[in-house]
Amino acid sequence: MMRKTPLLLIFISFFSAGLLAQEHKIYISPTGNDHQKGDMYHPLQSITAALERVKAPGQGRYDHGVTIILKDGTYYLDKAITIDNRAQGITIKAEHEGRATLSAGIPLQLTWELYRDGIWKAAIKQGITEIPSLYGNDSLLTLARYPNYQAGILPFGGYDKDALSSQKIKTWKDPGGAYLHALHSGRWGGMHFEITGKVTDTSVSMIGGWQNNRPSKPHPLFRYVENIKEELDVPGEWFFDKNESMLYYIPKQGENIHNIHFIAGHLESCLHLEGTGAQPLSNIHIEGIQFKHTVPTFMKTEEPLMRSDWKVYRQAAIYISHTQNVLIANNAFSMLGGNGIFVSYKNKNVVIKDNLLEKLGASAILFVGGPDAVYNPLYNYGDTVNSSLINRTPGPKNDNYPVDCIASGNLIHDIGLIEKQSAGVQIQIASRISVLHNSIYDVPRAGINIGDGAFGGHDIAYNDVFNTVLETSDHGAFNSWGRDRYWQANRAKMNALVAAEPGLILLDAYQVTKIHDNRFQCEHGWDIDLDDGSSNYNIYNNLCLSGGIKLREGFHRKVRNNILVNNSLHPHVWFKHSEDTVQNNVLMTAFSPIQVADFGDQVDNNVFITEKSLQKNQALGIDNHSVFAALRFKAPAELDYTITNIDAAKGKFSNIPMQQFGVTKTFLKNLALKPSTPLLISQEVEDKQKVIHWGKYQIKNITTLGEQSATGLADMNGVLIIKAPQQNGNYKTLQVNDVILKLDHEPVQNVEDLLMIERKHRWKGHHQFTVWRDQKEILVTN
Repeated sequence: MMRKTPLLLIFISFFSAGLLAQEHKIYISPTGNDHQKGDMYHPLQSITAALERVKAPGQGRYDHGVTIILKDGTYYLDKAITIDNRAQGITIKAEHEGRATLSAGIPLQLTWELYRDGIWKAAIKQGITEIPSLYGNDSLLTLARYPNYQAGILPFGGYDKDALSSQKIKTWKDPGGAYLHALHSGRWGGMHFEITGKVTDTSVSMIGGWQNNRPSKPHPLFRYVENIKEELDVPGEWFFDKNESMLYYIPKQGENIHNIHFIAGHLESCLHLEGTGAQPLSNIHIEGIQFKHTVPTFMKTEEPLMRSDWKVYRQAAIYISHTQNVLIANNAFSMLGGNGIFVSYKNKNVVIKDNLLEKLGASAILFVGGPDAVYNPLYNYGDTVNSSLINRTPGPKNDNYPVDCIASGNLIHDIGLIEKQSAGVQIQIASRISVLHNSIYDVPRAGINIGDGAFGGHDIAYNDVFNTVLETSDHGAFNSWGRDRYWQANRAKMNALVAAEPGLILLDAYQVTKIHDNRFQCEHGWDIDLDDGSSNYNIYNNLCLSGGIKLREGFHRKVRNNILVNNSLHPHVWFKHSEDTVQNNVLMTAFSPIQVADFGDQVDNNVFITEKSLQKNQALGIDNHSVFAALRFKAPAELDYTITNIDAAKGKFSNIPMQQFGVTKTFLKNLALKPSTPLLISQEVEDKQKVIHWGKYQIKNITTLGEQSATGLADMNGVLIIKAPQQNGNYKTLQVNDVILKLDHEPVQNVEDLLMIERKHRWKGHHQFTVWRDQKEILVTN
């Protein structure tokens, strides 16, 4: 029988542990001295010195239970701090939350003189040969570029098809070291090129374009160039001439250049937590610190993440590898050139909680294992493995991946400022990752992305994810791919393969992933996008505000009890015997199927808010027991879609709690934005005379003979534009008095048709309109 430990001994044990922790506090300060005691009154100056100070004498190991306390101020790092697998139980925290900063930059010592045309210059005398990024008075400054940066213009804050034209190149003396940034030709993320020099007076040579795992030419329109001296022409721009070691800057209105504190980006990372496979780094806490000023790393983003669209660079402000029981809490990450936090390779029980991550060049939080943990790893979209060579062992090959980790309560916004193939939370080659109560918005692509089915078991819940896919298209607020070991792009071959051996589909995705109780909204895609074979998902209790739910090619997806505002399910290329079920959802439009002959196990018992949509679905042979109900929502203007006449749903839907989305920490809740309120199409179009606000336009049905006569129409079909943005002389954009007759080749008879068709096709990122103008039909792309 096990002996019981006396309560007094337990108390003494805890008390002694408290004394030990107290005895092992080490203070550091920007004004400290590494030769001092390291107590509160005699602090050290660097974290590195503090770590060295607590080595056990003669053993070369760090002591356990040490707390390193950062006094207020900024700590400029000459290299990234590394805590290796000799350290166990180390805590590094700010004495006052948010008032200690680890900077990867160098403060510049400058003497400015006026150069010309409002441009100032200062010699760099600190041995600095490169300035990848520049900050002035705690703001990121704009590197000289064409076209000039304009806030609110997407993508990139401005773009121009002539960014690399021969006429433009001719004006540049020496563009070597400049960069071309562009979207992928399909708008599937971005790509980046370094200009190595001029070939002729009107052409340049470049390297790069490897950042996307679906190769393409750079987009012909969505592109810009930067780091070119001749493009230094507006306030707020800067340029560093490395041949002269001279910094140039144009002050903004009201700025006194002599009062600006300039910091040059210097390091790629602030902190590395690194153990080994045999001996993980354990019990490390990082709390209350600001991380700033890492440099852009987009030219190093070239490691393919299996067959997803992604490539990554394993680096971040905090890089975590081969650890267990790590806590990253209550920190702030801002003005970073690359990723925020990267959990790489083998890690267990890493908790990333209640952090602010904003203004980042790439992704916020990544959990990415090693491809050696996967059986039959494949890297390119079109790669396949012969069916006889597919390893039939389910799950991982080894333990070189993150497992049982959590990203919870984080506020993430304005990320992917440089790299457009980025996400608020990225998961790939990982198992049982929980993504809970995060607020994620203003991102160029997905808010949350899962890159493959290896190895499932994730819990995606209570998140508020909106203003997503702002600069790209064909994606989701939540996006996943399932390009697992059995999958191949040739659907006929894949269909035959999985029909012969259904067990193949769950070899990698062997654990169920749950997506529930989230609020999602996507601009140019789907609110939930399960693409290319994503399998073994349970999707329930989600409020989808814009793009609906897409399911493509996969198996074992259960979609139940979700509200799809102004939208519906988008079934794409379903397999026979997929075992998919779609039940008990509130749907506002009919399905938009593509290449679907078999609708899974059960698509039924849903609630449609328009009878026409229900009838369209039933014509497909589905939803035979679903119902039409004129549902009333409690306060849709306040994003409360609680159904007040729930009995009308006839037991086919249960209300979803509406106050649970997003961050929970009071400080972050006060900072976090909320989604804009979508108009309810079914209600807005009831009044046929009503003027509808449609983005930057105002539109209405044609309802009078006067309107028909003024436009010269043969009938009253179509939608009249009565207000439009300033046209800037572009003939082929929508204009006042245009009548929209078709949208993406589908007939538009009225406003309801227009809004519904636009919802169905918004994933494309642009639309083609047939409009009636000047007594004839013309084509317009918006």
